[in-house]
Parts: sequence; structure tokens; C-alpha cells
Amino acid sequence: MSLPFEVRIVDWEAARADARPVREAVFVVEQKVPLEMEWDDLDPVCDHAIARDTAGRAIGTGRLLPDARIGRMAVLAEWRGRGVGAAILGALVDRAEQRGMKQVTLHAQTHAAGFYARYGFVAEGDVFMEADIPHVTMTRTLAVGRGS
Repeated sequence: MSLPFEVRIVDWEAARADARPVREAVFVVEQKVPLEMEWDDLDPVCDHAIARDTAGRAIGTGRLLPDARIGRMAVLAEWRGRGVGAAILGALVDRAEQRGMKQVTLHAQTHAAGFYARYGFVAEGDVFMEADIPHVTMTRTLAVGRGS
């Protein structure tokens, strides 16, 4: 059975038109993150995962920074609980392994920490605030020797 969506890794030029509306819907509108906090100068140096439904509409996104941090994971509300976040996370972890990264780190919103734990991420340190939302740092050690 095929999934009702696909995930691809692309650069920022290819991701921008799809990632912006998803991130703004999730972070700015739903979670009230100030627009100026959502956008930074890191997007152009990241690998971006874009999930699209069968009609080609962007439904989720995430990014992998050159320093092995995963961030900006966002899935539109109507697609949550349907495997989109797991597929995006899996694609970003695969890309990190392809790049020879030995571990990846992310700042999980505390309500989502259980999701990341199911995929091998381990919480480290204390809860901290980012954009007035509680987060925890989580890391995952990657398979060694698969990178190029």
C-alpha cells in the first residue's frame, strides 16, 4: 500500500514556496511564534524535507542544519497522526547519515518529546524556553560508516 504523501529532500530554493506556508501555519498561527523569530538566515544552508500529498500540496516540512541539528519540524494539523512527521524525521536522519554525521540533535517541544523518543532520540539536560514554548534537547546516535 502506498502512502497518501511523499517526502523529498531539497535545497532551500526548491523548498521555500512549500516550507514557508506550512511553517507559518504551524508555528506563527497555531503556536503564536513571532514571525521574525521563525525566519532566520540558516534556511539557505540547510537540507529541507518537504512532504506533499497526492495532489502535490505541501503538508509538512523539516530541516537539517550543517551542524547536525534537525529543526523546524512542522506538519499541518489535518495531517498529524498519519505518519507524516515520522516520514519527515526519517528522511532527515537518512540525510544526516548520508552526510556522515555521527549524531543528530534537536530541540523538541516538550509535548512532542515522546514522538522523538519513539525514533531513538534521548532527552538531555533541563527543559528550557524557546519562543515561550518549553523545549528539551534530544540527541540520536547514527549508524557509522554509511556516509559519503
